[in-house]
Amino acid sequence: MNYHLKRNSSTASQVSKCVGKIMRKPRLAISLIGAALFTLSGCATTQNLTPEQCQSSNWQEVGYADGIRGRSGAYFGHYTNQCASVVGATPNRVLWEQGRQQGLKNYCTELNAYKLGREGYDWQPVCPLEGIEKLEEAYSQGRYYYIRQRDLDYLRSPYPFGYGSGRLGYDYRPFGYGW
Repeated sequence: MNYHLKRNSSTASQVSKCVGKIMRKPRLAISLIGAALFTLSGCATTQNLTPEQCQSSNWQEVGYADGIRGRSGAYFGHYTNQCASVVGATPNRVLWEQGRQQGLKNYCTELNAYKLGREGYDWQPVCPLEGIEKLEEAYSQGRYYYIRQRDLDYLRSPYPFGYGSGRLGYDYRPFGYGW
């Protein structure tokens, strides 16, 4: 079966007219592309639960995983919204919060704060206030290292705007230096 549109069909002509109108208005085209990318980016940042997961999830384990990721207590609303349409599935806030508190014990360590900063991730303000200065200091040190390394990598590149290693199939270094 041939699914290609014929050149003279009315559907093809309507599509080409619409595309032509959009392409003549660059602001409209850019805003449509931006809206599509924004919509798609929202899909990648949240975890979707299936109806079976809504009914049979161990909410303490889910909370623990969220705590390790540094998610706030407000994130539970995401689960209630997803499971609202499933009959007989109600997320257990108490078990979820117990698990999240256990996960936060692993998230709120100096080593983890340093690691997040060094890898360029954001620090989430979910830790208890006692000892927060040490956590912020560890994160700042890791973040400093990350920014410094990123800047050094940028300066080492002989052509930071895309003419460097790999693009043309060879590794060019000016004056033979292995920066």
